[in-house]
Amino acid sequence: EVQLVESGGGLVQAGGSLRLSCAFSGFTFGDLAIGWFRQAPGKEREGVACISNDGTTVYEESVKGRFTISSDNANNTVYLQMNNLKPEDTAVYYCVAAPVLLLRIWVLSTPPSDGNFNGHRGRGTQVTVSA
Repeated sequence: EVQLVESGGGLVQAGGSLRLSCAFSGFTFGDLAIGWFRQAPGKEREGVACISNDGTTVYEESVKGRFTISSDNANNTVYLQMNNLKPEDTAVYYCVAAPVLLLRIWVLSTPPSDGNFNGHRGRGTQVTVSA
């Protein structure tokens, strides 16, 4: 069974930092890429970043230079280091796993709704950035 468990969310002031973690199990990292989506209340889901097991990373434009995605393959964990956070980063952040090319496309465009999502998603962790 595929499992993705997020942790590390919280409340931070604008300009602050948080590190999200995603512990994954039930699949081989080489078969899927792993990444992050986010969704704020009343807004569409957004892709944030993804990483494949060869270390290739893709970022949504608004987080480039501020967020860094990385993986610890030995411990089956993917991280999202978020620096210089802004109030508009406030959202529920979901760890996702999906075929590599699909996940890269979704990070750079609008991810599909759950009904059309060909992948796996965790339950999410709340990130709130105060002004």
